[in-house]
Amino acid sequence: MKMDLTIKITPKMVTDAQGNEKKALVGHLGTHFDVMNKEFPLEYTERKGIVFDVSGIKDRDIDCADIDLQKVKKDMFVSFYTGFIEEEGYGSRKYFTEHPQLSNALLEALLEKKVSIIGVDFAGVRRGKEHTPMDQHCADYGVFIIENLCSLHQILEHGENFLAHTYPMNYAEMTGLPCRVIAEI
Repeated sequence: MKMDLTIKITPKMVTDAQGNEKKALVGHLGTHFDVMNKEFPLEYTERKGIVFDVSGIKDRDIDCADIDLQKVKKDMFVSFYTGFIEEEGYGSRKYFTEHPQLSNALLEALLEKKVSIIGVDFAGVRRGKEHTPMDQHCADYGVFIIENLCSLHQILEHGENFLAHTYPMNYAEMTGLPCRVIAEI
């Protein structure tokens, strides 16, 4: 069974996003990679994936103790289900400024595990001024961030493991690449 984890963009969503986030243009609209100054390797298009249900965590960063790091293996697509994109809806000011975030310690632990992709159902692994530097830090370790995933709860209905198929647009010299992410159960 295949499930689309890519948010479907409507004209209203484009207008809302562009009104609330200056980077919500072609490369950073909807489900996308933050590639920074790196090239997305084609071997990353298919990865073993895991989704962690962290939807119960509110009012604090998602941290190492909130997931089973033993389940994280090298080259994985590691995703986090918070439910935020379904609760808040993509494009509002709150969506871009008050979203959940992963702790620095958790991000460093994932980098140490040498994962390939970190996917989240919100606007970034860190908020505000910490967003871009952390995206670059992860990219420097060969780890790509995918923001604005949706429907991760559908995977959880069948377990936590899946095969991730990820296909970015073939754009050059951009910090964001729209992509399609399909989970295969």
